[in-house]
Amino acid sequence: MDMGKMMNGRPRVAVIDPNMLAILGLKNILQNVMPIIEVEAFSTFDDFFAANPDLFFHFFAAQTIVLENRAFFTERRQKTILLTISKDPNSQLSGFHSICVNVSEEELVRSLLTVEQHGHAGGRNLPEMPQVLKNKILSNREIEVLSLVVQGYINKEVAIKLGISLTTVITHRKNIMEKLGMKSVSALTIYAIMNGYVDINKI
Repeated sequence: MDMGKMMNGRPRVAVIDPNMLAILGLKNILQNVMPIIEVEAFSTFDDFFAANPDLFFHFFAAQTIVLENRAFFTERRQKTILLTISKDPNSQLSGFHSICVNVSEEELVRSLLTVEQHGHAGGRNLPEMPQVLKNKILSNREIEVLSLVVQGYINKEVAIKLGISLTTVITHRKNIMEKLGMKSVSALTIYAIMNGYVDINKI
């Protein structure tokens, strides 16, 4: 793996958007969803270009930025994810992966996961996960609990489905989060998908 694209052993991703609030929000969500990445934010294309853009695995770029620098992004279409404010495909640039940012956090997280899955079928080209996350560190029962949690089942439903007590489910959830070092369901979701524990269409 190209170490230039890594920072502190983590894959680097750039967000380029003139709207600072949008940048901060997306940066926060990306780091929750993919704790293994290092996100860097730029409010102008010039700032981004000065930071040696080819050292990034992916660029999340506002549609206005892409339109103004179309040749650059077209050459790097595979790495570019377009941030749009409309869900209407007719208003989006064709040939690019697009994500509408004008949606709920839940929907945005799902879109990010879908783009990662489609762009990297079976995990191909996805940044390597740190070895600690590649090792099978969850027990079979914890994997079952994790799979149901990320599919949206509440603790009580997980307990019924697995035939265990509510207290046991809560203990498993606490252990899963501690073992993986993840604090949000969004982070658990990306981990479960990247390890093949759950199908994105069930989320």
